[in-house]
Amino acid sequence: MLEFPTFAHVALTVSDLAVSVPWYERLIGSGPVLDEDTGPFHHSVFAVGGTLLGLHAFPGGVAGGDRFDERRLGLDHLAFQCADRSELERWRHRLDELGIEHGGIVDAHYGCGLSFRDPDNIALEFFSPPA
Repeated sequence: MLEFPTFAHVALTVSDLAVSVPWYERLIGSGPVLDEDTGPFHHSVFAVGGTLLGLHAFPGGVAGGDRFDERRLGLDHLAFQCADRSELERWRHRLDELGIEHGGIVDAHYGCGLSFRDPDNIALEFFSPPA
C-alpha cells in the first residue's frame, strides 16, 4: 500500500498582506522565506517546521469582502502541533505577550487546544495530544 504523504504547504487567503504578514512574523518569530507577485495572486510564505505556510492575496480582493467563518464549506481551522500541555502553556503566555486574544487552554479526551484568530478571523490553534 502506498503511504499517504504529509502536508507540503498550506495556503490561506488573507485580505491585506500589509496587515497579515507582520502579524504572522510576530507569531512565528521569523519572516517569510518567499515573497512574490505571481500575477494572479501575491504570496508570502513562511517555513514552519517541515511545512510551508503561505498567505495569499488577490488583486481584486477577497470574494464578497467577507471575514473568515469556519461554518462555511472549506477550512475549519489550522492547528499547530505542540509536544505537550506545558508547551501550550508557553504559547498561551506568548500570545498574551503579543496581545493576541485567545480562548485559553481547553482540555479534552483527544488532546488540548489553545484557539485564537488572525487579523482576518481565520481560526488557528496550538494543539497537543492527550497525555
